[in-house]
Amino acid sequence: MPQVRRPIVAVAATTVLLLIQAIIDPTGLLALVGWPGGTPRFDLWWPVARYVVFVPVMLAVVWWAAVRAGDRFWTLTAGVVLAALLAQFAACLAMTGDVPLSAWAAGYIAAKAVPSALIVAGVVRLVERIVARRAARAGLDTALRAYSTDGESVWPAAVAFGAIAPLLAGSWWTGATYAPGIPTPRPGTDALGIVGMLIAIALLIGAAWLGIRWMRRRVPGFLGTWLGALVAGGLFGLVQGLIGLVVDDGFRGDLWPLMATYIHVADGLAFGACTGWIAAVVALIADRVVARRAARDADASSSSEATSETANERDASPARVAAAVGVGVAVVAVTAITASLLAPAAPAVATVANEASVPAGFLRVEDGRFTDGEGHQVLLRGVNVNQLVDFYQATPDLPVTRELTEQDFADMATYGFNVVRLGMSWSALEPTQGELDPDYLAQVKQAVAWGEKHGIRTVLDMHQDGWSNLPTAEGTECRPGTDPMWGYDGAPEWATHWDGAPRCSFTGRDISPAGDRAFEHFWFDTDGIQTALARTWGELAGEFADEKAVAGFDLLNEPGFGETAPLTTSKKNGEFSAKAIAAIREAGAPQIVFVEPSILWSGLGFDSGPSIGFTDDLNVAFSPHLYAESITMDASLGLPTIVSTERQFELGQRVADELGMPMWSGEYGYWGDEESTAAHLSRYAAEEDARVLGSAYWVWKQACGDPQNGIQELGNALLSEDCATGDDAPRKEHLLDILSRAYPQEAPGVITSLQAGVVGNDGGELALTGAVDEPLCGLQVWIPGETQPQFSEERGLSRLELEQVAGGWLITGCAEGEYALATE
Repeated sequence: MPQVRRPIVAVAATTVLLLIQAIIDPTGLLALVGWPGGTPRFDLWWPVARYVVFVPVMLAVVWWAAVRAGDRFWTLTAGVVLAALLAQFAACLAMTGDVPLSAWAAGYIAAKAVPSALIVAGVVRLVERIVARRAARAGLDTALRAYSTDGESVWPAAVAFGAIAPLLAGSWWTGATYAPGIPTPRPGTDALGIVGMLIAIALLIGAAWLGIRWMRRRVPGFLGTWLGALVAGGLFGLVQGLIGLVVDDGFRGDLWPLMATYIHVADGLAFGACTGWIAAVVALIADRVVARRAARDADASSSSEATSETANERDASPARVAAAVGVGVAVVAVTAITASLLAPAAPAVATVANEASVPAGFLRVEDGRFTDGEGHQVLLRGVNVNQLVDFYQATPDLPVTRELTEQDFADMATYGFNVVRLGMSWSALEPTQGELDPDYLAQVKQAVAWGEKHGIRTVLDMHQDGWSNLPTAEGTECRPGTDPMWGYDGAPEWATHWDGAPRCSFTGRDISPAGDRAFEHFWFDTDGIQTALARTWGELAGEFADEKAVAGFDLLNEPGFGETAPLTTSKKNGEFSAKAIAAIREAGAPQIVFVEPSILWSGLGFDSGPSIGFTDDLNVAFSPHLYAESITMDASLGLPTIVSTERQFELGQRVADELGMPMWSGEYGYWGDEESTAAHLSRYAAEEDARVLGSAYWVWKQACGDPQNGIQELGNALLSEDCATGDDAPRKEHLLDILSRAYPQEAPGVITSLQAGVVGNDGGELALTGAVDEPLCGLQVWIPGETQPQFSEERGLSRLELEQVAGGWLITGCAEGEYALATE
């Protein structure tokens, strides 16, 4: 194909593909450049950036790749992938101005970029073959060109590619995917971290040598090196995935190693795309040096007097190679040392010393745990209460919630629960902007008081599902692949901006063009709606600033990803959280703040979480919802399990550790039929105990008209309603037996191990160990059932007492040094 024709075909194919994707994509999320429908917004920058930045950048790079790398299918494929990743980087950069985050975000479209690139390259090759056949009949020469490169000009580029990694890592190589033992070029602060970084740099250099050398044999010059760096990044990610298969427990009942490998490869491709130009510049310089040396050799060989000198120079080439290797090692060593010196400090962790500002009697974060400030670790275990949520009502004669009464809290206490995650609705709390509804606020205060009376702390949760309780408007035509949907709960109408995008669901309530657009407006603070919610949190927290029974504030339930994850789920989530935390502290509220990752965590079993370092507040906890094997997309779609019930704990803990926070699961449950739910809950409970964690089960009570219930005969709650009669259905005691298992509500010092069993209504077995620096009383252990528990071990404990309470027993006592308690 003539040189000028190939880029025209490539650009035309790319343009048509972008248009087709935008038209057939039902959500605006599945295409490289999506269109959610509705009215275009030209008064804001972020809605148009994906069009006025992404499209021109992609088409320009596709043209360049077709001109320089279009001779072969695979080289052109790499070129189109490069174009898509660079376009995503440019669009994200235009929207945020954050270079490291935008570069990392480029990897998020790898799953869309690769198949798109294969299609474009395939179209070009198809047209080429047609043209080639015609040219052959006309006797024209259409042979492909082949290029080669001297290895001496490859190694400097490869060294540069590996050496810059720890200096430019930014947001790369963080999060749940990266298990300990997987080499990453992130700067380390200890010997093990530095060794891992050096191994990663060596792997990057080796991958770059292979990728650049292979690509430059086919694509000349600057672009060939850049594409080689792209390939090298993908190879590096593949190696990381293979190592992760070994060090991250392999296929432990799920497909996590495959998902993790994809993320490694995507991160590597993004790194190669966004930094490969640096290696290309180094290669360009090296090419010129090699060319000048070759010219000198040629001049010397033309003179008979210089023959022996040229031979000596050629004999010295091994010495040049050795010198080059030495220089490379020196560059890497200097880079590693510099990166380690410049490495950001580990996130601050709240300790007894630096959290002295939290008043006495308030729960707090200390040393990665919840404590009472008096030397006792506290486990928060309980349930979610949705009885104050402002749900959409699908059927007028079916109430959406059940009345919340003091008896609810009295009943919860009989199961040993010591915390309630109380769902609130922004729409009910602030129906008019700037005014908290006094009647609704009074209901929240009453619930907190009831909880306190029965020994139950409250986490105030700003709940939302699908952004708001507005359903699909009448007359809406849903795009193919989506369906009309109910509303659910969340924001008031004054904070809701659809832009005319259809309120139609795709695979569930949390993906709809309207909901995604509303969240995008929230994340980018259109009309100050994000700032408004932060201000609302300040006012609300001020109302409870003196309430010791309030354990903390959960800023936003399962926030949506909008239209531009991970800009929204990472950076913007962190910005909102920091803003809300500041408002809460300005209001004088000292309680713990619970920060959630996006709905992606509930839907996939993992996510990135807010950006590392988003806040310097130390009284903050990370609160993912651990729904693996439950409402995750793989389970909903009937696919093999991606993240298992057990593995999800480890993934959440990795992100919590990176943030320097304790982890608390604010929701879990919903495993299908009764038998399956009991089996899964038992597995969940065993893992939770082994990790000494707390949580809140979803959900305590549920009305027949609750849209999340689906209006069926019986709800999924622990205490359901018989929809035929309106009476209470039988309690799900087989689940409550597991949830009410024995556990230490408070323990002196640090709990070092915990194991509990369930024996129906006859009591629970417990094996508990802990350690305390100095003698301390305050042990409080819950044991369910009527039968008085018997001690099989009581080491390091004194003054043990048993008190029978409603639903079970409380064991209290004092501890010294390393202690143990076991019951039977």
